[in-house]
Amino acid sequence: MFQPLDWSHSTNIYEVNLRQYTREGTFEAFAGELQRLKEMGVEVLWFMPITPIATQNRKGTLGSYYACSDFTSTNPEYGTIADFRNLVDKAHSLGFKVIIDWVANHTGWGHKWTETHPEYFRKNDKGEFFDANGWDDVIDLDFTNQQMRNEMIEAMRFWIRECNIDGFRCDMAMLVPLDFWVEARTELDKEKKLFWLAECEEPHYHDAFDATYTWEWMHKTEDFARQRTDIGGLDSLLRKYNDQFRQEAFRVYFTSNHDENSWNGTEFEKYGDAFMPLAVFSATWNGIPMLYSGQELPNRKRLKFFDKDPIEWIGNNEMHDFYKTLLTLHKQHPALRAGDTSVATYRLKTNQDDKIFAFLRRNGNAEVVVLLNLSPENNVGFIIQDEIVCGEFKDAFSENKHDFTADRNYKLRSWDYKVFIK
Repeated sequence: MFQPLDWSHSTNIYEVNLRQYTREGTFEAFAGELQRLKEMGVEVLWFMPITPIATQNRKGTLGSYYACSDFTSTNPEYGTIADFRNLVDKAHSLGFKVIIDWVANHTGWGHKWTETHPEYFRKNDKGEFFDANGWDDVIDLDFTNQQMRNEMIEAMRFWIRECNIDGFRCDMAMLVPLDFWVEARTELDKEKKLFWLAECEEPHYHDAFDATYTWEWMHKTEDFARQRTDIGGLDSLLRKYNDQFRQEAFRVYFTSNHDENSWNGTEFEKYGDAFMPLAVFSATWNGIPMLYSGQELPNRKRLKFFDKDPIEWIGNNEMHDFYKTLLTLHKQHPALRAGDTSVATYRLKTNQDDKIFAFLRRNGNAEVVVLLNLSPENNVGFIIQDEIVCGEFKDAFSENKHDFTADRNYKLRSWDYKVFIK
């Protein structure tokens, strides 16, 4: 089994939608945002695909980032390979890690391999390129072709050697055979130890990957916000995760990303007033928190996917300090390390468990207690009934103190949250 890099236990991920991030939409323009993101506590910058987009069967005016025409070039919208290398170098100098989106399952129509190696692609009964998922701007690669697999790995190696990236976020990873990912990681580990994130929720894909998505949690929390399930439903899913995934597996929690924002709505549309306590959960439960471009603003619009539609920055990021507190705490506190077998997570019982979601995380003597009022009811008073919570704690946001040995009672406003550090 592959071993994760030590820094990844306490990291966070920030998804960069380069096209929409600035008016220019370039590597060079984004470099101007690095210092601000560093101050917010961002650690890993995940760039959505930076490869050129196929023109054949293109959607919208600019096409989908995920319809690649060449695995070893940059999208001219963004700049050159040298521009990206300069951005990675600057990011590294500020302490960031950089990962890039890798789309292995398919390419765009007209990818250069369709001319040079048409045998690299799957064909339908008529001998034509096609996509099995019904996405009409892409065509599927054939992973029974070992030469194609070898070239794919060499293309991934290109970005390590040319730009010194730190890992890959692998798109729709479960559509690609697991043995390919094992082969790719085994080979690329010889080049550089990397961070591997899979966009999938298959427990056995942790045979190749450090981290996987929590899509089901995101959908379940939306169901909760829309009153289609209750806290018991949330607990049930977390128990399922605990049973199905190995303890050292990193799970990535989020309230938004490019797919959700563009197709299903912003976190405000999906969660309403629940968006802040759910963001606190994402940063404090056993996992890696992930943010999407503009959440610190906060961006309240759905960004177009196939056309230019810049985030409307106004120079005042209202959520900057909120996320800075969470990301810094996750980075620094030993009880919040992800996938660490020395960390224990306990769901806490209260006398208001239909409204209050409470838990404690412990690593030796280090403890964090999280209290979330997941209800519109204001000033919910409750008693923490588990004696495991004791001693004096400090509020991570206000620095007010509370002694849970002397007083096990607490009160939260509607949709409020408290994060206490022992």
